[in-house]
Amino acid sequence: MKTNIQFVNTESKSSAEQLVQRKLDKLENKYDWVISADVMFKEQKSTNGEGKVCAIDLSLPGPKIHASSNADSFEAAAAETVKDLEKQLKKRKAEMQSH
Repeated sequence: MKTNIQFVNTESKSSAEQLVQRKLDKLENKYDWVISADVMFKEQKSTNGEGKVCAIDLSLPGPKIHASSNADSFEAAAAETVKDLEKQLKKRKAEMQSH
């Protein structure tokens, strides 16, 4: 799977890149039909301490899958986003098997 990671309006953080790459590699091993991933980290102003956003688009057969989350660190946001993507991939796989 090809992975494209971008940091928008913030400095790149290697720990967040490595974490999201590891988690996406696990997803790729489980769901080998995933084509590519576009990952975007951005920082937003927030009053509640959060504001680190991770958004991921997965390209696969059929429509793309998208998930994003907002947390107090890029690592936490990435973990939550990948968890949401895995739920969507499980659902997509179940739909593919029923046909």
